[in-house]
Amino acid sequence: MLTILAIILLIGSFALSTIFTAVVKNLATSVGFVAHPVTERYHKKSVPLGGGIAIFVTLLIFILPATAAIKFLPGPLDSLARTANINLSDFSGKINQLVIILLSTFVLFVLGLWDDKSHLGPFIKLVIQLAVAIAAATFGEVRVEFFIENRMITTVLSAFWIVLIINAFNFLDNMDGAAAGIAAIVSGILFTAAAISGQVFVGGLVLVFIGALLGFLVFNFPPAKIFMGDAGSLVVGFFVALFTLRTTYYHEAQSGQWYAVFLPLVVMAVPLYDFISVTVLRLSQSKSPFMGDTQHFSHRLKKHGLTDTQTVLTLYLATLCTGLGATFLYQVDLVGVILIFIQTVMVLAIIAIFETTA
Repeated sequence: MLTILAIILLIGSFALSTIFTAVVKNLATSVGFVAHPVTERYHKKSVPLGGGIAIFVTLLIFILPATAAIKFLPGPLDSLARTANINLSDFSGKINQLVIILLSTFVLFVLGLWDDKSHLGPFIKLVIQLAVAIAAATFGEVRVEFFIENRMITTVLSAFWIVLIINAFNFLDNMDGAAAGIAAIVSGILFTAAAISGQVFVGGLVLVFIGALLGFLVFNFPPAKIFMGDAGSLVVGFFVALFTLRTTYYHEAQSGQWYAVFLPLVVMAVPLYDFISVTVLRLSQSKSPFMGDTQHFSHRLKKHGLTDTQTVLTLYLATLCTGLGATFLYQVDLVGVILIFIQTVMVLAIIAIFETTA
């Protein structure tokens, strides 16, 4: 039964996202909501914006009714939950957290849409992102919990991580298919972790998110017919951060090593490499790290003769290589952990060598 529900969530969100993306693409073109070619962007023609609207609406259509049903119709859902071997109380206990998460998502979506229209400065965006991250960590329980008992410390660390991942995907949205595809791969690895831990609630959210991304990717894979814009990248980054923090990687009461807690860091290696490398490059050139340009490592790869499709597939492959290694953190000893970290560094080193070779 759980498998059937999982398939319904994935296919349903994919279908809705595909339809909404097609509709938004046509509407954006008709009203002139498009990204025009500029020197700090790589695309050479005007492309409709608004893909983030389709992703956001798809998420809302699945999450809002489910939240309302669990809150106000627990009786009719109880028999279905028992059939699927789901404890409905596990969901109802998370309603308040889910409301905070939805409000946080809405604020980031509006912020991104505002930026897509008016090109806000980086300071105001960072301030709002930090406020949202603190609220999500404090009231939505979107925070790291393992090994650290001080609530203030975990809140600060989690808020920093949320803002970091939001901006990592905002930076990653620099080439057709890059942000959505990598987010889908990362989320797929996190879904595996949630399934191993028996987290039905988190797993269901991840599947809806993956479906929404894949539906958008139908139109965003090279050559892109629509961009997600900041309205999409901020929401995508927030949800990935949410999943990394709410997925359980280690059960203290159960036997097994704790090394799986490193899974988010390993699976996020490629997005973080792009974020760190382009930030260092811009700072070394006395530029603001938040000013757009074509120095992302996807652009550096493309300069070596790769097509857009080859470049984005290379990014997918690198993410899969690090992500698949991360899935074994549940099973390995200390030597295995060291080998997985070495493999991750080697994957990034291959990219670094290739992109910096004349």
